Amino acid sequence: MAATVALLGLEKTSLREQAVVALRRAITSGELEPGRHLVETELSERLGISRGTLREALRQLQQEGLVSAGPRGRLSVRHLDSKEIRDIFSVRAALEALAAQSLIDQPRRARIVGELRAAVEAMEDAADRGLEDRIEADLDFHRLLCSLTGNETLLHSWESLEGSIRMSIMFAGSDRATQNMGIDRHRMIVNAIESGDAALARETILDHMDGAADTLVS
Repeated sequence: MAATVALLGLEKTSLREQAVVALRRAITSGELEPGRHLVETELSERLGISRGTLREALRQLQQEGLVSAGPRGRLSVRHLDSKEIRDIFSVRAALEALAAQSLIDQPRRARIVGELRAAVEAMEDAADRGLEDRIEADLDFHRLLCSLTGNETLLHSWESLEGSIRMSIMFAGSDRATQNMGIDRHRMIVNAIESGDAALARETILDHMDGAADTLVS
């Protein structure tokens, strides 16, 4: 397989981090497709790094849920099935519903709503760009939703799912994935938080995630 931009040689600084970024992009773009075995000699040569540095990068990607270990410890790009995707989005829904309820209880809710609206505008700006930009803008919104709570445990729990969320997008393909990035659907979340109605905010998040999971596995 010919090397593409994601897996060209790297600068000689922060090689592990650069390798993580390059491999993550290659996986989420489909260059390294789900189920593909990751051969250390091939990847280290293409990236221009040592096998030790590559192993460190692969360990991080394994923690992110992008890479999984098979028989005899052989690593491959993770492949999700429909049940796994529904499970991921069920947990994600619980976390983001908790985040929304927490934000409603905060005295600076108006400022929080302003930051969330800015994140929705960033999604709108990305709508005419490539899939990668749209994915990042969408994830930025949901990450911000959790970050603004100030609950580090909640944020860390959400971030631990981020690799799996990216893999679910790969499972679905770009057409179905972009259906979940509708601007109006995200404005509804912000409006529910702005309303101060905790039950409405919770139901809006749960409906959003149920619909997203349905779209990805349909």
